[in-house]
Amino acid sequence: MLTGAAPSVGFVHGMLSRAAGQLAEVDKRIRALITLTHAVCCDETPLRVGAETPRPGRKKADKYLLVARTELYTHYLLGDRDLGTFKAFVLTELTESVVVHDRYHLYDSARLGELTHQLCCQHLLRDLAGVVETYPDAHWPIQIADALRGLIHQANLARDAGRDTIAAAVRDELIKQFTNGVLVGLSDTTSPGGRPGERKAHLLLEVLRDRPTDVLRFAHDLRVPPTSNQAERDLRPSKIQQKISGRLTSEQRTTDRYRIRGYLSTAAKHGRNMIDALRDAILGPPGCHPTPPLPDLSIGYNPAYRAATGGSFATPPRGKTTDQRWD
Repeated sequence: MLTGAAPSVGFVHGMLSRAAGQLAEVDKRIRALITLTHAVCCDETPLRVGAETPRPGRKKADKYLLVARTELYTHYLLGDRDLGTFKAFVLTELTESVVVHDRYHLYDSARLGELTHQLCCQHLLRDLAGVVETYPDAHWPIQIADALRGLIHQANLARDAGRDTIAAAVRDELIKQFTNGVLVGLSDTTSPGGRPGERKAHLLLEVLRDRPTDVLRFAHDLRVPPTSNQAERDLRPSKIQQKISGRLTSEQRTTDRYRIRGYLSTAAKHGRNMIDALRDAILGPPGCHPTPPLPDLSIGYNPAYRAATGGSFATPPRGKTTDQRWD
């Protein structure tokens, strides 16, 4: 750019390929370390990649970018929003972890194994806001939402105070308000009406009734975040890039791009400068320095972490503690 000449597309693609190749083993290590984490936030978003003409049998030409993230690690996979991609993702290796997600039905597929779920409360609160618009005179959707927000707030207060759990009396009262609100809502929506959103409201209430453990797991285990907001944040750069640059031309180079992005995100979470990390990735080998393993309870790690190899990206960044606040 100093000479006024822009780099060619071939040069940029070549650098992406080279850096991604250097990071192949690092990417595997990041993925492996994520599988040893007690709670993993996951999300997915459409991405315009490759040819604009949809493949046979598909309505859109979009691909999907999936992310699995923890406080210390980020891993991406580019694919489709189908079972094959979800099976190729890290999910099948998370049977010992809690998976925080947005209720997309494939997370519940038996072919992924027996996963332990935390349904994203932020998505539930958005849906409840829609229910309030459908039933403006009803109190029960407000009661359910207030109980959920109260539990999230109490979980944050408990972490700030260094406690392992929410005070039982406070937690049980909020859960009672939540449960009663769901029951009243179900009785109020037994017959389908003609207003838009009524069926969706009833289906949401059935989820809240039938899956209370998956909705309220965070209230009993403070290592579990109540929302997948953190995963959404790790996907946000892809949406910004899409708005600026439009469709990405090469699926393979996009895969390379997000292998690099996962490495840089992980490096940043460990307090490393992203430009320095990127230079290391291009010049090779990437900056990976052996470090001691985390304590068993540090930032929600399960005991299997001690069996992992002492590789890079194992030490929390400065200022990170077990007292994490989640929204």
